[in-house]
Amino acid sequence: MASRGVRDQVAIVGMGCTSFGEHWDKGVADLVVDSAGEALASAGVGKDDVDAYWLGTMGSGWSGLTLSAPLKIDHKPVTRVENFCATGSEAFRNACYAVASGAYDMAMAVGVEKLKDSGFSGLTGTEPPSDGTAAALTAPARFSLLAPAYAGKYGVDEAELKEVLTRIAWKNHYNGARNPRAQFRKEVPMDAIRNSPLVAGQLGIHDCSGVADGSAAAVIVRAEDARRYCEDPLYVKALSFVAGPATGPLDPEYDYTTFPEVVRSAEDAYKQAGITEPREQLAMAEVHDCFTPTELVLMEDLGFADRGAGWKEVLAGSFDLGGVLPVNPDGGLKSFGHPIGASGLRMLFECWLQLRGQAPPERQIGNGKRLGLTHNLGGAPGECVSFVSVVGTEPSS
Repeated sequence: MASRGVRDQVAIVGMGCTSFGEHWDKGVADLVVDSAGEALASAGVGKDDVDAYWLGTMGSGWSGLTLSAPLKIDHKPVTRVENFCATGSEAFRNACYAVASGAYDMAMAVGVEKLKDSGFSGLTGTEPPSDGTAAALTAPARFSLLAPAYAGKYGVDEAELKEVLTRIAWKNHYNGARNPRAQFRKEVPMDAIRNSPLVAGQLGIHDCSGVADGSAAAVIVRAEDARRYCEDPLYVKALSFVAGPATGPLDPEYDYTTFPEVVRSAEDAYKQAGITEPREQLAMAEVHDCFTPTELVLMEDLGFADRGAGWKEVLAGSFDLGGVLPVNPDGGLKSFGHPIGASGLRMLFECWLQLRGQAPPERQIGNGKRLGLTHNLGGAPGECVSFVSVVGTEPSS
């Protein structure tokens, strides 16, 4: 599978991102005003300059009115989208396609979620009626199945795998401690992670992403117009979104050591962007670390490590801030929590900072590479949607 893509047809010229956390003093309207306002200001434009808006939210509002009311948008098209945990990325993808099509000169993507008020710790709302074959498991329980499956397939003993998962959490908390927008801004000692109370299977509290409120936004224009608004825009190199057949839990061949949807979306994105060696060509990657074994498996699905070798790369520090390919330099879902509609755009915000040299000095990546990747996953092992984007600082020659 491969799509034509919109390589270098559109660019990001402004971004905004709130802090993520327990915003008891703010509502959805406050959060979207904050992130959209920051994005507009960074692009040097006003809301009336934007031709169309896309809003990503899972359960924090209905219809485009959720955005048009607080921003006081003057009779412009506002489309609300949802695609599980990849909802913010879906808003971004649609806004990019709208500009690339020529329908609009400027579009904005906004993602928002307020989970703390809802009482939900993940996907909001109730399950729709089904045929009764759906697994009656929590999200931590479903993703916990990855750990023993990986260990069994690749001969990693339980104690060693625990160290691998512990190091993933430690790395992301280390990065998040250096990010003023993160929900959790303290380093967590490995012993505390290793000995944290169990939630499901081998997963402890520190193996699971938190619950947070937050919002992020991006302003998108045609690539040829980008430098009218911004001296250092980010050019969109690839956008790939796939939904799988959701047969994993019923398929005896599915072994819980891979997300086939991620593999397919990554292959498509790399083809669009002209990437042949992601580990060598990417400056950084933001991935969907909803649980620590998820990040481990993603390192192989995204081509950052050979099959069965991801755990060794984690222990070797390959994905640390100073590693060959920094992964989740902002702290990831582990440090930010996961307000569903905002996470995908929050990942892009880190690319916006890092690739333009504007991240805090203590976590600014300096490897000289000019491409960044974001990955969003929604659903569960064997039945999910997957999004991969690639952005860069220079258009193709």
